Amino acid sequence: MDVRPRESRFLDPAVVARLGTLELKARTIVEGFLSGLHRSPFKGFSVEFAEYRQYIPGDDLSTIDWKVFARSDRYYVKKFEEETNLDCHLMLDVSGSMGYGDHHAMTKFEYGACLAASLAYLMNRQRDAVGLTAFDENIVSMLPASSRPGHLRAVLVTLDRLRTAHETNVSKPLHQLAESLTKRGMVVLISDLLDDPEAVIRGLKHFQFRGIDVIVFHILDPDEIEFPFERATRFEDLETSEEIMAVPGAVRDHYLKEMGGLID
Repeated sequence: MDVRPRESRFLDPAVVARLGTLELKARTIVEGFLSGLHRSPFKGFSVEFAEYRQYIPGDDLSTIDWKVFARSDRYYVKKFEEETNLDCHLMLDVSGSMGYGDHHAMTKFEYGACLAASLAYLMNRQRDAVGLTAFDENIVSMLPASSRPGHLRAVLVTLDRLRTAHETNVSKPLHQLAESLTKRGMVVLISDLLDDPEAVIRGLKHFQFRGIDVIVFHILDPDEIEFPFERATRFEDLETSEEIMAVPGAVRDHYLKEMGGLID
């Protein structure tokens, strides 16, 4: 019996691939996911009430507390301690290795782009600001975080136009983005993380140092995790085009150990 939550089926690549356009994929995933939740797992708009103060001409009339007016015959407005929207910056890896998986329902990049689109749709629904940074060994595309009307469309169009190419350097774009952000918020990294783990961790800690929360989605193809190959196989590096012939049985244990280290 399948005991997974109902909404998890929307994350199955075979199901997602059949949903049509990227926008339709994002909308279907988010609406299906949220239908099983009481609220979004991403904290967005927050308002914390602090106290009252007397009305001053020019104050927003919507902040007047009419119940207090009825009791005191004086105009008072609510003061708020905090009233902020979340700035969410999506970072999508578009290096060559993310193009693997085209013999399956979706490549890693296609799945990552769909995930990014879904998160952008979710943030837009919450009236939070969302930005998009695509990178390989450098930042190749950047949309600043915004909640303006039409910005979601710009994010989706950009995602639809991106293609995988070049080598990976995850840590360099992490540092570049961290230095460019001027306010606290959240960064969501979507990558296969096929890079030096220690360098990646240093890049992620740069955000922590600046008071920015980080969420990482580690995208891998089942082949990369399970290494199911049996016969002599030609393996091609999608970033350098280098090719090698290998007998899977002779390298499986070493490969799985190395991949396990990247995952852990």
